[in-house]
Amino acid sequence: MAAYLVRRAILLALSLAVSSVALFVLLRVLPGDPANALLDMGATPAQAAAARHELGTDLPPAQQFGGWLRDLARLDLGRSLVSSLPVASEIAGRLHVTVPLTVLAFLLAVLIAVPTGFLVALRRGTWYGTLLAGVSQLGLAVPVFWVGMLLVTVFALRLRWLPAGGFPAEDWAAPAAALTSLLLPVATIALVMSASLTRYVHSAALDVLDSDYLRTARALGAPLRAALWRHGLRNAAAPVVPILAIELASTFLGAVVVENVFALPGLGSMLVRAFAQHDYPVIQGVLTLSTAAVLTIGFVADTAQRLIDPRLRRTATGTSA
Repeated sequence: MAAYLVRRAILLALSLAVSSVALFVLLRVLPGDPANALLDMGATPAQAAAARHELGTDLPPAQQFGGWLRDLARLDLGRSLVSSLPVASEIAGRLHVTVPLTVLAFLLAVLIAVPTGFLVALRRGTWYGTLLAGVSQLGLAVPVFWVGMLLVTVFALRLRWLPAGGFPAEDWAAPAAALTSLLLPVATIALVMSASLTRYVHSAALDVLDSDYLRTARALGAPLRAALWRHGLRNAAAPVVPILAIELASTFLGAVVVENVFALPGLGSMLVRAFAQHDYPVIQGVLTLSTAAVLTIGFVADTAQRLIDPRLRRTATGTSA
C-alpha cells in the first residue's frame, strides 16, 4: 500500500504539472489582450506596449511560463489587474463562501442519496420504489440553474421564508444569517447531485442484494438489516467512493453557476467577473486552485477505495485477489 501511495503521489505531481502547462497555454490563446485591463479607451500603441512590458506579456512564452512556475512554487499567484490586490488573498477571501457551500451541499446530497438508493433497491417492483427511481432519473435531466430559480420562486418570492440571494455583510460573524443565505443554494446543488448519486447507490445496492455472501448470511439466520450493515455497506461503498469524489469535484466546479444565480461572493462569481474584465492572473489563479482541488480529491478517493476494499490493495501490490 505504501508503494502504491508513492506511485499515486508521483502521478498526482505529474498531473498537476501537465495541467499547469495546459492552463498556461489555453489562457494565452484566449481572445483579448490582458494589457487592456490596465489601459483606458483610446490608449496609444506606446501605452499598450508599456502595459504589456509591465505585465511581462511581451516576453517569450517559455520565459513567461518559467516565471509563473517560480511564483507558483512560492504560492504567489500574482496580482489582479483590476484591483491590484494579490490573487491568493482574493481567492482566500472567497473560499469562506465556496467551501461551506460545496461541503454542505455534498453532505446533504449523500444523506439523501444513500438511503434513497438502498430503499429503491430493497423495494424494487413496488410502486413507491418505482416512483423514487423515476424521480431520481428526472433529476438527472433538470439543469441546476432551473432548480435554483424554482426554489427562489417558491421559498423566497412567494412564501418569503428565505432570502433570494446575497450574503450578509457581517460574513460568518453572523452565523445564523450566513447559514440562512446558503440554505437555498445548498438545497439546489444537493437536489441535483443526489439524483445522480441515487442511481449509483441503487446499482451498488442491487449488486450487494444479489451477492452470494449476503444470501449466505441470510441463510445463517441474520436479519436483512443486520446483514446489510455488517456485510453490505462496505462492499457497496467501494464502487461508490470514486463517484462521490467526482460529484464532490463537480460541486466545487459547478459553484460558478449556483453562486451567480444566488449572487454569492464566492469563487464562481469571482471567476465570471475575471473573464468579463480579462483579469488573467485571477482566471489563472482560480483555475489552478480548482484543478489542484479536483486532482487531490481524486487521489484521496482512490486511496480511500483501496482502504475499504482489501482486494484492491492486493491488486495494487501485484498479488492475486
